[in-house]
Amino acid sequence: MCFIFCFYEDKSFKKFMIQIKIKMKKIRKTKTKKKIRIKSGLEVHQQLDTHKLYCNCPSVLRNDEPEFEVERRLHAVAGEGGDIDVAAEFEASLDKEFIYQGYNTTCLVELDEEPPYLINQEALKIALHISMLLNCEIIPITQIMRKTVINGSNTSGFQRSVLIGRNGWIETENGRVGIWYVYLEEDAARAVGEKNGKKIYRLDRLGIPLVEIVTAPDIKSAEQCKEIALHLGDILRSCKVKRGLGTIRQDINISIKGHPRVEIKGFQDPKIFVNVVEKEVERQKKNLEDDKELVPEVRSANEDATTRFLRPLPSSARMYPETDLPLLKISKSIIDEAKRSLPKIRSEIRKDLMKKGLEEYQIKLLLKENKLEEFGVLLELIKDSKFIYQILIEIPKEIASHEGKDVSEILSLDIIESIVNAVKNNKIDKRNIKHVMEEIVRGKSLDEAISIERVDLSEIEAEIAKLVKEKPGLSIGAYMGLIMSKFKGKISGREVSDIVNRLIK
Repeated sequence: MCFIFCFYEDKSFKKFMIQIKIKMKKIRKTKTKKKIRIKSGLEVHQQLDTHKLYCNCPSVLRNDEPEFEVERRLHAVAGEGGDIDVAAEFEASLDKEFIYQGYNTTCLVELDEEPPYLINQEALKIALHISMLLNCEIIPITQIMRKTVINGSNTSGFQRSVLIGRNGWIETENGRVGIWYVYLEEDAARAVGEKNGKKIYRLDRLGIPLVEIVTAPDIKSAEQCKEIALHLGDILRSCKVKRGLGTIRQDINISIKGHPRVEIKGFQDPKIFVNVVEKEVERQKKNLEDDKELVPEVRSANEDATTRFLRPLPSSARMYPETDLPLLKISKSIIDEAKRSLPKIRSEIRKDLMKKGLEEYQIKLLLKENKLEEFGVLLELIKDSKFIYQILIEIPKEIASHEGKDVSEILSLDIIESIVNAVKNNKIDKRNIKHVMEEIVRGKSLDEAISIERVDLSEIEAEIAKLVKEKPGLSIGAYMGLIMSKFKGKISGREVSDIVNRLIK
C-alpha cells in the first residue's frame, strides 16, 4: 500500500495522467461531433462531335485572326410567365456592350440575323444514346425552349435548350443516384478578351451541340461527388463527344441544412471537386453562424478551391418557348435506331479488350486515339487483336516518328483495311506489313508497295552471319547500319535487330 501511495504522489505521474485525460476528452469530443450533411447535385455539360446544332457550320475553334466584328447591347426580356428572371435583370443592370468576332465558318444564324435551321439529327442521336445509357425515359414530343442569357455569351440573348430524357439513374458504390434531366443545348460564344471596356466574344464556339446532364440532389459527400463525375465522364466518352480541355464542364449545386442552394461553376478537372465542396461547406457554415442574409446564388470556382460571387441564381422565369422552330418529335423509329447503335460503356469495353488479349497500355492508347470503331472493323477481318492493334496504332506511330510528319490521312482506314485483306489472302506476309506501309507513305500505291521485291530473310541472315565473321566485335548498332544500308527499303530495322541479336548471342 505504501508503494502505491508513493507512486501516486509522484508529480511527473500526475502530470502524465492529466495529459491522458485531456487527450481522451478530445477524442470523445471528436467522436460525438456530428458530421455536416450536404445536399448536392451535378450538372455536366459535354460538347458533341458533330456540326453545329441549328446550322451546318463546322464545330471548329479558330486560332487565326477573325475576319469581322460586330457590336451588340443585350436587354432582359420577360419569360413565359411574364416575369423577368432575376439573373437576367442583374446582368442587364450592368449595361454592358459586347464585341463579337467571326470567320467565314460563321453564318447568319450565329449572328442572330437568320432563323435557326431544323435541329441537327446526328446530335439528337448522340443525345439519345447518352439518355439511354443513363436509363432515362425519352420524351417523344418536346418543346424547344429559349433560356435567357444576357451576359454576352449569346448574340440573341438566349440559349436554345430542349429536354430529351428524364427520370434516369446510375448505380454508384454509395447507392443509386437519380438523373433528373438530359437536355440538348447549343454552346455559348467564348470570351477572348476586352477592348475599350467591352468584352470580346468569338462566335466559333456558339452553337456547338452539347448535352446537359442534371442529377438529382442525391450526393451526400465530396468524395461521392467526384465518383459520380468520373462515372458520368466514362459514359459520355463512350459516345461521340469531343475530347480535350474546354469540351466538358461541370457545375455543382450544393447546400447544407438552413442554407439556400449555391451553384458553383468553373470545373473542368474532377480532381479539385473534393477541396471545392469542402471549402464551400465551411463557407456556408460560417454564413449561418454569422446570421447573414442569404439568397440563392451562382459562384465560380477559383484555383485555390475557394469560390467567388457571379450573379443571383436564375429562376424559371428565364425560360420561354422557341417561336422559330416546331415541336421536336422523336418517333419510335428514331428511338429504335438509336437503340440498335447504342455504344458500350468504356469500362465494359476495357474488360472485353483485356479478354481479347490486349494489354492495359494498349487499351488506353486505343481509346485515347478514338480508334475503337476502326479496331472493331479490322477485327472482323482477322481475329488477332494484337496484330490489329499493331497495324492500326503502333506501326503508323513508328512511321510518323521516323518520317517526321502526320501519316493518318495517308494510312486511312480504307488503306489499312486493304492491307489487312491482303494479309488475309496471303498476298502480304505479316512480317512485311511495316515495309508496305512505309512505301505507301512515301508515295507508292498499295499494289506497288505489295509488289516491291523483298529479300528473303534467310538470305539476310546469311549476310549478317558473314559480316559478323568478317568484322567481329562491332556493336549491334554498327552491324545494323551496315545491313540496313545494303538492303535499304527491303527489310525493317526490327527484323534486322532480331537477327543480329540472335546471331551475336
